[in-house]
Amino acid sequence: MTTVPFEPRRFRTTAAYYSRFRIPYPDALIERVTARTGLRPGDRLLDLGCGPGQIGIAFARLAGADVTGLDPEPEMLDAAREGAAAAGIHAEFVLGSSYDLGPAFGPLKITTMGRSFHWMDRAATLATLDRLTKPEGAVILFGDRHISASPAWRDVLEKISERFSPEPIRTERQLRRGPDWIKHEEFLLRSAFRNLERIGIVTEWLLDADEIIGRAFSMSVTSPQALGESTAEFEQALRNELAALSPDGKFTEIIEANALIASRD
Repeated sequence: MTTVPFEPRRFRTTAAYYSRFRIPYPDALIERVTARTGLRPGDRLLDLGCGPGQIGIAFARLAGADVTGLDPEPEMLDAAREGAAAAGIHAEFVLGSSYDLGPAFGPLKITTMGRSFHWMDRAATLATLDRLTKPEGAVILFGDRHISASPAWRDVLEKISERFSPEPIRTERQLRRGPDWIKHEEFLLRSAFRNLERIGIVTEWLLDADEIIGRAFSMSVTSPQALGESTAEFEQALRNELAALSPDGKFTEIIEANALIASRD
């Protein structure tokens, strides 16, 4: 079984880019998950690997959940606290990771994870959440599925990323794309949370070169921390390729934002 080595500062330098340039989960998706799980105002929600807190803040704002966000990156937690203040909601954001989960976090109605489960010891995390979660509770994995990009800017970004990202990071990324990588659904089906249902909403977004570059800097594989002294060269190379691809500087992306709800039988 493959587990990505734990690196608590993996997303250092990405917080500002993540908050600004990652496409947010639609309010409609949060509302549908709230209705499907029976989440009520005051119910305890853990946003595990919360990053800048976008999911937890949305559930506090739209559903009145009692939110705790947990993340190992201090810069992400600072961004989350700023986001909560801007949204006018109360949420607690705590330094730590899935390896720090314990009784103090329970009992939970739901645990959410947005593009973070793959960084964890997934079997151990689910076993711990089983002990912390109410019988009627659930674990929810948020993600997105790429449908199309026009013109093909994602191919350009992939090519430039392969050229500039450090070898260890590329190797780790290929590990998660390789044949030995076990899908999240398989882990869930082997856990107490084996009743699976996916909800998705498809949206189209208009982007420019700055937004694509910001998206790149929000990812661990091409963060300023990962690129180091090559950051400026990476940005210029990407700008040049994007300008050649779309002289008017306009790009689109169609994605499905989705939530995989995992509950007990």
